[in-house]
Amino acid sequence: MSNFRQLVPGVLVSGQVLPDDLTEAVALGVRRVVNNRPDHEEPGQPVSAEIEAAARAAGLDYVHAPARGLPDAGVVEAVAAALEDGAPVLLFCKSGMRSTAAWALASSRSGALSRDQILNAAAAAGYNLGGLPL
Repeated sequence: MSNFRQLVPGVLVSGQVLPDDLTEAVALGVRRVVNNRPDHEEPGQPVSAEIEAAARAAGLDYVHAPARGLPDAGVVEAVAAALEDGAPVLLFCKSGMRSTAAWALASSRSGALSRDQILNAAAAAGYNLGGLPL
């Protein structure tokens, strides 16, 4: 069972997603999955290729933009590109924190949301981004 949390309409975030969780994502209207988790971060996690195969089989677009710690410019750019067309997106990592941070940085950079809107949306989903340089 997934733990999808809405940041804003059309943007969900989650901890580790398993291939079987993608059926629920599709039912919720998700059209693109962004994996911010590096392969082999911990034993037993599904690797990107496994999640990608399940996503594509479910008819979803897939982006792998792994982040270690604070998302770097390349990860933020990949998330920004994934959000650009407005298609409903599910971002995930181990806990959802890196994905939420990447979304926040991309949203701040684009000017789509104010700093307060970003922090409030993250907090409502259970993530404290107060220390993030927005």
